Amino acid sequence: MRTLVIGNKNYSSWSLRPWLLMRHFGIEFDEVVLPLDTPEFFQRISAYSPTGRVPALQLDDEIVWDSLAICETVNERWLGGRAWPQSPRARAAARSAACEMHSGFGALRSQLPMNCRRQPREPHWDAAADRDIARVEQLWQELRSTHGGDGGFLCGQFGIVDAMFAPVCVRFRGYGPALQESTLDYMQRMFALPAMMEWLSAAEVEPARVSADEA
Repeated sequence: MRTLVIGNKNYSSWSLRPWLLMRHFGIEFDEVVLPLDTPEFFQRISAYSPTGRVPALQLDDEIVWDSLAICETVNERWLGGRAWPQSPRARAAARSAACEMHSGFGALRSQLPMNCRRQPREPHWDAAADRDIARVEQLWQELRSTHGGDGGFLCGQFGIVDAMFAPVCVRFRGYGPALQESTLDYMQRMFALPAMMEWLSAAEVEPARVSADEA
């Protein structure tokens, strides 16, 4: 039995990544949603995750935690490796970009947190976040021009590297920074994915949680 434990779809950027990958490729799983930063979350999370964080993938008596580790496990066990590009050069570039997203972009994460329901308002982020935004745009453009081919995604067809950047698409849409046409084109392709539309629709009807960013 596969069980993916996630946080609120409106807010949990880390949860979106493996959920999107699994749903896009039609991998069946049970879903457990734990509302972030609530007593319920802290009471239940230890049963699913050794780190006390989401996401976590439960496979019978085995637990895989961390979004990128879950994506790698899914790719190895059920996708035959096709969630990474076939070309060694494209695969290396995709892995580098995915890991850069996994470990970097701190200003973007902290100042433009994911909120699927957010509508753009007056910009409030600083120069460090602007640098992160510019780096994301540079990275997307380089990957698509070098490895995208006719697939339209970062390295051809949708894969792990796209799943890792999916929350950034949500952030860009919700905060409205000035973006290049190539960036907007990629975002449009991501938002057109049936799995992405499913996540966003579910986020829209989740019980509202009043936060400083939504007030």
